[in-house]
Amino acid sequence: MTGLATADDTIRKEVARRRTFAIISHPDAGKTTLTEKLLLFGGAIHLAGAVKARKAARFATSDWMEIEKQRGISVTSSVMHFEYNGYRVNILDTPGHQDFSEDTYRTLTAADSAVMLIDCAKGVEAQTIKLFQVCRRRGIPIFTFINKLDREGRPPLDLLEEIERVLGIRSVPMNWPIGMGRSLRGVYDRMEKRVELYEEGERRGIRVIPVQGGDDPAIREVAGEALAEQLAQELELLDVAGDPFDHAKVLAGELTPVFFGSAINNFGVRTFLENFLRLAPPPGPRKSADGPVEPTDGKFSGYIFKIQANMNPQHRDRIAFLRICSGRFRRGMTVRHVRAGREIKLAQPQQFLAQEREIVEEAYPGDIVGLFDPGIFRLGDSLSEGRDVVFEELPVFSPEMFAKLAMKNAMKHKQYQKGLAQLAEEGTVQVFRTAGPVEETILGVVGQLQFDVFEYRMKHEYGVELELTRIPYRFARWVAAEKVDPGLFRINSTLVRDKDGNPVALFENEYAMRTAMERMPDARFLETAP
Repeated sequence: MTGLATADDTIRKEVARRRTFAIISHPDAGKTTLTEKLLLFGGAIHLAGAVKARKAARFATSDWMEIEKQRGISVTSSVMHFEYNGYRVNILDTPGHQDFSEDTYRTLTAADSAVMLIDCAKGVEAQTIKLFQVCRRRGIPIFTFINKLDREGRPPLDLLEEIERVLGIRSVPMNWPIGMGRSLRGVYDRMEKRVELYEEGERRGIRVIPVQGGDDPAIREVAGEALAEQLAQELELLDVAGDPFDHAKVLAGELTPVFFGSAINNFGVRTFLENFLRLAPPPGPRKSADGPVEPTDGKFSGYIFKIQANMNPQHRDRIAFLRICSGRFRRGMTVRHVRAGREIKLAQPQQFLAQEREIVEEAYPGDIVGLFDPGIFRLGDSLSEGRDVVFEELPVFSPEMFAKLAMKNAMKHKQYQKGLAQLAEEGTVQVFRTAGPVEETILGVVGQLQFDVFEYRMKHEYGVELELTRIPYRFARWVAAEKVDPGLFRINSTLVRDKDGNPVALFENEYAMRTAMERMPDARFLETAP
């Protein structure tokens, strides 16, 4: 009995010290830089490769795919982990580029909280809104880091007002800037009553002055009369009109703590990290077909939320990323692959720092483990120990751009089939087939860049050159009906099948879609696969 209690205690302790979060932002808000600085604190890396210095052949740790290096953008979600002050931190770095929203949305299902990064000059941008909404729907806590304080930006009060107006979430500033851009002197920590002084250039340590409050004479000495006066007025306004800090509301996703800083200069990052680790939740229960699965449950369970082919171009391998939901994961353990209905052995589990990997001996709920995939896993697959656990299905998002696909060299048919199947399973593109006498392959994506990446990867990873011909459809709707007549989809629309054989109608415009709905009153037209 003692052994069992000890095992349970270990799981409980390990769950309590884990923080698994995603960083969400619009492109160019500084996400990769912030990730690198967090990794530096955790000792996971010793050198920050400035993302912009591409020519120096030193790329951001989290952007590892060739096309990412060429364009300076993240197109796949990376997974990174480090230890800090007794916490085990798992970061899911998601692509900021809108065209990769699908991969990002799926990755967000594996996070227990999110860090929203905002550029102080630009405020809340389009992609941030989309990603925020996905997090909001899941009810996960959101922490905000307003970045690039060393540059001229919008007044902080305006930024808070915009967060509340555009995103519909209340905010509580945990610190407050003293100046901005050239006049930046530091930030006032509202919780600890201290000033962190800003000095140009990247530093590991930051000078801190304890103060009695926002009107302490010591602030005048370091910031000058005008900035000290401004700070005192703004703090008074926040105290009177702002929201008080309420941890329960933060955990419920109703209130976002806001931190100001400059990731590139390492200013405010440590304070943010330490507060985040203290306030963010550990892994919580996960929904399954049989009710919630608690992380402290002694039996292992988890699900596949991402599949990535060719992470090592030398070996042409496929890695399935597993989010552990309960119990203890051990290298070499035998688990049940629920969809396939059979037992499998997890022989070479890996953890990553972008493409750097290490073998994992054990892992706990909240951790992300990479499993070698010989082609047996699909997105959303559940793995469990001693029972069948089926976690909630991962969402599939409706594509908005379509292209016909053809090979330039018919001799490469085998490589073509393999590449198409693997990249579709990864979620890079969605594949549809026409129903006519001559079967055609149609690709569906959320944004143009996905086509570019698909073409690039087919050529460089599978040796297949393609011809993509854009077709004018803009909407895809899965048709749920007893019988679907393809003849109803001839004008400005067509009927195709997805990878599982489900009927999908593609429409050129909303009028064509409305017409089809009127002709088929008993059918349901769904944005995601049934």
